Amino acid sequence: MKRPRYVDLSRFFVKYAFNTRFFLGRLTQKSNLFKKIIDKFLFEDDEIFVIPNTQHINKNEESKNHKTNKENNKSKNITTNIQINETIEESESTFLPTEILKEAVRRASHIVIMDTCLCRVSNDCEDYPQDIGCIFMGPTAKKIPKHIGKEATVEEALNHIDKADAAGLSHIIGRNKIDTVWMNIGPKEELLTVCHCCPCCCLWKVLPDINEEIGDKLKKLDGVNVKINNETCINCKQCLKEEVCFAKAIFFNEDTQKMEIDQNKCRGCGKCIHICKKEAISIEYESESINPILDRIEELVKYN
Repeated sequence: MKRPRYVDLSRFFVKYAFNTRFFLGRLTQKSNLFKKIIDKFLFEDDEIFVIPNTQHINKNEESKNHKTNKENNKSKNITTNIQINETIEESESTFLPTEILKEAVRRASHIVIMDTCLCRVSNDCEDYPQDIGCIFMGPTAKKIPKHIGKEATVEEALNHIDKADAAGLSHIIGRNKIDTVWMNIGPKEELLTVCHCCPCCCLWKVLPDINEEIGDKLKKLDGVNVKINNETCINCKQCLKEEVCFAKAIFFNEDTQKMEIDQNKCRGCGKCIHICKKEAISIEYESESINPILDRIEELVKYN
């Protein structure tokens, strides 16, 4: 009889203990000692960036272009200067935040794509594909057991990112110690994690419950800003549904009677944009943020 492998025991344990993370998260707020233990063993020196889904970005761009075209059509009888402005707008960069993931893939020394998503499998997810797993990069990725993930080419990894995007998943990238723990591999300084996250099953759905010091390790991408246009918003409150904002950053202000976003809680995943039928939520991002983020990632993880 084969002895069970460590990683298989880990996956079995995670599957049946996965939803206790909310209880454990609340304990980190109540007990400073427990917070230190959890931080030390699972999150020590972590830094992870949230990357919005391209569909959410594209919906935002389509909405802006539609409004711009309507305004331009109204202005045609007044001036022809709009035509010049349109030419300038069309020549602007078409950078998308997912390019950060793809550039990291191109730079990686070793790439492994997991067969399944541990979070979605553990949560028996029915809304998003369980077979879109994480991408791991760097020397430590070579130690991942071959029965749970496969070595991949750059092209395969790029296609995997596009597949995750098409499925409506947001992404995170960075150093994530918990992955080295459950797979019993190391060093963590040589493993770069890219996860494709759904709002219903993501490990970081624990964010509102966990100690703020740990939660702050999951960061909004520099230059990303999500905002609500209260002139367009009809207060339907669809964006308040549990499966929309995993950070619980959106709330209804009883004093102003308006929907608002707590920018200190928002991680910029953009899921709320896709759910808003009135296109009242928008996301802005700066294309020049790609190089500083990649530089920071290379400081955290020696993956190339």
